[in-house]
Amino acid sequence: MSHIRLTAAQALVRFLAAQWTEIDGARLPLFAGVWAIFGHGNVAGLGEALYGLQDRLPTFRAHNEQGMAHAAIAYAKAQNRRRMMACTTSIGPGALNMVTAAALAHVNRLPVLFLPGDVFASRRPDPVLQQVEDFGDATVSANDCFRPVSRFYDRLQRPEQLLAALPRALQVLTDPADCGPVTLAFCQDVQAEAFDYPESFFAERLWVPRRARADRGELRAATDLLKQAKTPLIIAGGGVHYSGATADLKAFAEAHLIPVAETQAGKSALPYDHPLNLGAIGVTGTSAANGAAERADVILSVGTRLQDFTTGSWALFKQPGRKIIGLNTQVFDAGKHFAQPLVADAREGLAELTTALAGYAAPDAWTRPLAEAKTAWAAEAEAVTRDPKANSLPTDAQVIGAVQRTGTPQDIVVCAAGGLPGELHKLWNAAEPGGYHLEYGFSCMGYEIAGGLGVKLARPDREVIVMVGDGSYLMMNSELATAVMLGLKLTLVVLDNRGFGCINRLQKGTGGAPFNNLLQDTRHETLPEIDFRAHAESLGAKAVKVASLAELEDALRAARQDHRTNVIVIDTDPQISTQAGGHWWDVAVPEVSPRAEVQAAHRTYAEKLGTQTLGA
Repeated sequence: MSHIRLTAAQALVRFLAAQWTEIDGARLPLFAGVWAIFGHGNVAGLGEALYGLQDRLPTFRAHNEQGMAHAAIAYAKAQNRRRMMACTTSIGPGALNMVTAAALAHVNRLPVLFLPGDVFASRRPDPVLQQVEDFGDATVSANDCFRPVSRFYDRLQRPEQLLAALPRALQVLTDPADCGPVTLAFCQDVQAEAFDYPESFFAERLWVPRRARADRGELRAATDLLKQAKTPLIIAGGGVHYSGATADLKAFAEAHLIPVAETQAGKSALPYDHPLNLGAIGVTGTSAANGAAERADVILSVGTRLQDFTTGSWALFKQPGRKIIGLNTQVFDAGKHFAQPLVADAREGLAELTTALAGYAAPDAWTRPLAEAKTAWAAEAEAVTRDPKANSLPTDAQVIGAVQRTGTPQDIVVCAAGGLPGELHKLWNAAEPGGYHLEYGFSCMGYEIAGGLGVKLARPDREVIVMVGDGSYLMMNSELATAVMLGLKLTLVVLDNRGFGCINRLQKGTGGAPFNNLLQDTRHETLPEIDFRAHAESLGAKAVKVASLAELEDALRAARQDHRTNVIVIDTDPQISTQAGGHWWDVAVPEVSPRAEVQAAHRTYAEKLGTQTLGA
């Protein structure tokens, strides 16, 4: 066996460059590149190694560690987990800046490889600069914070440990069930140490997603439930996209005339105007989808983790004796809330169910009224997205309407936190798979711009429109400069409601006084006059502030013809959200308060708790 002498960092980079995937018959590198912000903990080791292989494994420089990790995660999501990126930082604050992003990837089941620098394995300069010292445990470093938010974690303390750690990391990153973030904390002295690695370790390897088929017993049980269903409903989650099963879902729904509702991650699995697509489900759902969910006797959940926004905090499904079938690659998700598990790949599971359900179709008495409900919802949605009355600020919904009217079916809308995701979930008309990119598993403010950057890297052929509130923009905007630097065109619509409007509405809705959310309700000497247009322009973008929806539409059309990143700022009303559709959400209200408004809200809250179907 022949060997090659490399530093541990050189070996890691060479290994990553040798991993491949196949998409639609095309063979592509599994890793599209590495995001890097260098420091003393990685510049000499990984920095040197990345420089030597940059023709095969591109290195991208960002402005914020959390931001670059969000970009990497968004890239993987936009590629339906078929391709991914790595992120490296120094030890200390650079590494810890990525922990939030690691949690985001963990919640959303998305692959990203974190390579934070770590302490000296030799401990010769102990404590090294930025080292976090535990008084009672000398083995602890700051990177231990990644443990609970990584699917696989290892600390590389010897160069030969790569021989075991890297194959294990790739297994997790590419596994449909265990997919998520991997952290390899890389001791900085070990990065520079050499070892004689077998050349076979760097042989090219092709990673093709595993497509698990259903257990016969589980398939039989699921089939029996569906055959008896009088009012069945499909809930489409993100797993439909990751399996590449959007066409299969459409065929299954049409074959059996079962209506479909979509989660945040599942939205765009079916075109919005498909007769069987009832739209968004849950707390931010449409009246059509939620009405069906309330009456459904069998719910086939495909590739969803059934979080509380989907289930209306387990108060949405009201049909006595209703059953859930959990079609999911991950048994943890498939069996949630006493579901009948159907552990399988979404595409394979739907195909097997189609065969087993031959001849079954949902009754016409069930589907016909739902078509009418869908039409009624479309009218409600159209009404709330119209232009505002004269001399009034537009709502989020009205801005969404303007963006939609000037767009094309190929556009990709990106958003994450605040009030916009709820409005978009209800109101955005997603025509093609992948056209709706929302991070609402972790609801992470600051994801939007960095996420848009990652989406554009993954889909350079499509227009990427980032919708972001002023609060999220202020939290993280640095990757706007990165997008400009890389020549990756984004169109940002910044909705300025002068504070955290969504949480202000939630605060008031639970009886609280407006406090510490809108800027006017904070402790202040003077209210800041933030010029988002000037700020975006200072980062290299073309920016404009508009005074009306008509001006917004003109600016959006102009941005579409421009090759540069454009930022369009518009003032919006912080008090108004779309009341049509939606569902109750379990937000605990204080039992005791001197405020009459809180007391009243708690009485309502106590009544709503009685509608939850826990343990059923």
